[in-house]
Amino acid sequence: MPIDNKTPKWRHQLMLIDREELTVDGVVSLGSYDEKEIVMETEQGVLTIKGEGLNIKQLNLEQGNIIIEGTVKGINYEEEMRQRKGLLDRFLK
Repeated sequence: MPIDNKTPKWRHQLMLIDREELTVDGVVSLGSYDEKEIVMETEQGVLTIKGEGLNIKQLNLEQGNIIIEGTVKGINYEEEMRQRKGLLDRFLK
C-alpha cells in the first residue's frame, strides 16, 4: 500500500494507567496547558485533557507522543473538524 499525504505518520492511541499517567501517541502539536487542562492537536482531532495537578512529563513532537502525569478527570475530542467537512460536503452536492 503506497504512502500518501492522507496516511498518518503514526497511529493515534491513548493509554491511561490508574487515572494518574496518560500516554498519547499521534500528537501533531501542543496547544495550551496548565495544571487543570491540556489541549493538543492529534491525528484524530483536537484532544482536551482535564484534571488536577496535570504535568507534562515528556513531550516529543518528532515521534508524536506526550506523557502526562496528574489526576485525569476527563478526556474530550472536539468534533469541529468533522462538522466543517460535513457542512462543506452539503454545499458541494
